[in-house]
Amino acid sequence: MQKIFVFLKCDLGHAYDVAAALVDDLEEVSEVDSVSGQYDLLAKFYLPKDHDIGRFVTEQVQTIKGVKDTFTLVAFNAFN
Repeated sequence: MQKIFVFLKCDLGHAYDVAAALVDDLEEVSEVDSVSGQYDLLAKFYLPKDHDIGRFVTEQVQTIKGVKDTFTLVAFNAFN
């Protein structure tokens, strides 16, 4: 599995709707947090190794109603 983090900027007043859509509609989502700063939400996704990250973000995440902008980070190692 590959882990990615996606920061999401939402249309004003729609962060909770976007968070609900992420959790309800995308099985790849692990968790969604509201955050302060430039973005409204931070979502963590686990994708199969052969899954195209760019296609997933552009077709599955950015098309959710209320999503204005995204910023994606790919995680390499988790240190526990």
